[in-house]
Amino acid sequence: MNNYVVATIKEWNINEYKSRVSSYPGNWFLIDDKIDLTIEYLRKLKPKYIFFPHWSWIVPENILNEFTCVCFHMTDVPYGRGGSPLQNLIIRGHEDTKLTALQMVKELDAGPVFLKEKLSLKGNATNIFKRSSLLTFDMIEYIVEHEPIAVPQTGTVTEFPRRKPEQSKLTEDISLEDFYNTIRMLDAESYPKAYIKFGNIKLEFSSVSKSNDGLQATVNIFKEENND
Repeated sequence: MNNYVVATIKEWNINEYKSRVSSYPGNWFLIDDKIDLTIEYLRKLKPKYIFFPHWSWIVPENILNEFTCVCFHMTDVPYGRGGSPLQNLIIRGHEDTKLTALQMVKELDAGPVFLKEKLSLKGNATNIFKRSSLLTFDMIEYIVEHEPIAVPQTGTVTEFPRRKPEQSKLTEDISLEDFYNTIRMLDAESYPKAYIKFGNIKLEFSSVSKSNDGLQATVNIFKEENND
């Protein structure tokens, strides 16, 4: 019986793991802390695949070379390789995308593709990530059961830059649609919320929705120690 590993830190993926993998073939192991992802531990498990849904760190090259590592990237690669895919897609006006299961190699998001599935970008970031998690574990189940051959990427490479926290600031000249999209695309656990500053007063926005005459949102207001 084969062993399989899922390495993830996000609550929505951990919940899906706990509720679903018991029905999948094989023996399953969860890694939810960076310090546990070691070559020594993985050599003991000898996993057929290591799945990385929403992993936030570079995986050491010796692990990539020794095991079949699969990540799930929220773009139709080779379009959209790189960081902050959800935010980069939304700010560019995309309403849907492809969730791509690809083999991890040294070059970021450049490995061969196992499969792709359509993913809607409606709702806020939390909604999208939870929808993506459901789809991710469908794809994991398919890969385990069917062992598809990964196919090299083809087409023009487009790379996305990783967004910086200061890009969450809402500017005076922003359109209402971009105001809405910026709030919703950052509305998830551990992401820097969209904000406005007045001196040392900071207003953070979440739970945005459209109304007939504009937008409605939750605003968290607090005082900071400096004016950066």
